[in-house]
Amino acid sequence: MSMMQEFKDFAIKGNVVDMGVGIVIGAAFTTIITSLVKDIINPIIGFLSGGVDFSNLFFNLGSEEYASLSAAQEAGAPTINYGLFINAIIAFLLVAFVLFIIIKNVNKLKKAEEDAPEETPRQEQLLEEIRDALRARSL
Repeated sequence: MSMMQEFKDFAIKGNVVDMGVGIVIGAAFTTIITSLVKDIINPIIGFLSGGVDFSNLFFNLGSEEYASLSAAQEAGAPTINYGLFINAIIAFLLVAFVLFIIIKNVNKLKKAEEDAPEETPRQEQLLEEIRDALRARSL
């Protein structure tokens, strides 16, 4: 089998297509979750914590003093932006938690679907009834 044929077989398999669809949906879902965290959850946390905002916390590695991170960045000063890093960690934890809840519920739905008794199609039920009637007549 040639390498081109092997690649074609690989690329056409359902797993690769499913993975591609999953990546596209995941990218769109990431946008939704990021907005949920940034636009809804973070403001609630800010309100509950008395307006604490980590985004302006930084270490200035330069010799001059700056009132804010944006002022230091505009001046081109070297800074360690640990507040932005803290915000990124919080956002990650919130996104991970939301995904955990969603996946947990999806798995619960899948399990309920798997545990549901299978219904025999009407056609098979009729064939079974005919079979049973023929057996009963032959006895």
